[in-house]
Amino acid sequence: MISTVLEVNFRRLMHNKVELMLTFVVPIAFFSIFALIFGNGIGSGTTPKIKVMTVDEVNSPLSQQVVKNLRESAGLRFMRDEQAGSLDRDTATDLVRNGSLTMAIVIKNQNSKLSADLLADSSDQVASQVVTALVGRSLMLAQADSALRHDATPDADAEPNDDVAEDASVHVVDVIGEGKSNPVISMYAAGIAVMFLLFGATGGGGSFLEERENQTLDRLLSTQLTMDQLLLGKWFYMTCVGVLQIAVMFLWAQLVFDVDLLGHFDGFLMMTVVTASAASAFGLLLATLCKTRGQLNGLSVILVLSMSALGGSMVPRYVMSDRLREYGLWTFNAWALDGYDKVFWRELPVAALAPQLSVLLISGLVFLVTARLLALRWETD
Repeated sequence: MISTVLEVNFRRLMHNKVELMLTFVVPIAFFSIFALIFGNGIGSGTTPKIKVMTVDEVNSPLSQQVVKNLRESAGLRFMRDEQAGSLDRDTATDLVRNGSLTMAIVIKNQNSKLSADLLADSSDQVASQVVTALVGRSLMLAQADSALRHDATPDADAEPNDDVAEDASVHVVDVIGEGKSNPVISMYAAGIAVMFLLFGATGGGGSFLEERENQTLDRLLSTQLTMDQLLLGKWFYMTCVGVLQIAVMFLWAQLVFDVDLLGHFDGFLMMTVVTASAASAFGLLLATLCKTRGQLNGLSVILVLSMSALGGSMVPRYVMSDRLREYGLWTFNAWALDGYDKVFWRELPVAALAPQLSVLLISGLVFLVTARLLALRWETD
């Protein structure tokens, strides 16, 4: 009898496509995604390049040699090269604050010694360590080269080179997170909130399929209720629930983890309403795309978890390669998290949210229109 039970269950598994996908396809898909991020391949065949620029406040042959050494470093991507000569510390700080740069390298003299300040965005916890090592190495190489040239051409009247008298120092200056109370927690809250918002939206959209299966949908459409009204009603309901879901999570984050929700309430409200509305439209799209609740459950798990992994809800996007970051922009999560990052971490004005709000609004509209077109088959059945 045990063999009979085993045979029956194996036969059931082989005839259930959703269960087969969840058992074999989903683990392989997630293994592949995380392997690309952390292992050998697209994700880390080379160290992800860090967006930097240099500000040379010394402008000496030695400091210029340091900048040259840094430009030969494979792990750095230099931005705004054409404006390098006209940029100062304040401009570089603003570029780091608004996210155009990960770090600005300021070469300066300190106590007659060449040193560097790294104006850093501390949300990228890897970049500071990498750039500190690269800048320290470049300073020492330039100093050693200068010392060798100085020894090779001795001059009795020459004064000692103060720049090479001692090893140079590198100081990391946190231009965003300094003085804030637990700002990084807000990013964790946003990542988790967006992921579970998508799960909630797909679950809410599944009520459509339940109504279809128990013929409630046919009875509803036999009244004066139209499909447009039904879709919009469910969309408004799911949006309201989504807004409350995110609001409760951030309110808890403020009460327990000191996240400054009230101080960023305007940007938070705009991002939350638009994110919840787009997620609700996505849930309705999946519901109208599937034929059964089982299909919806399997498809939603694959899509939501994959988008969360690539979009930054599970793994910070700064550890990903440039190519994976580009792929992440095709996900719902990346745009939502970038918006919350601007609100809570960078503290940018509401106008800076225009790209994220626009993409989410357009996506939500496309999802909703597509869901309406797919729902036509239910009216004609």
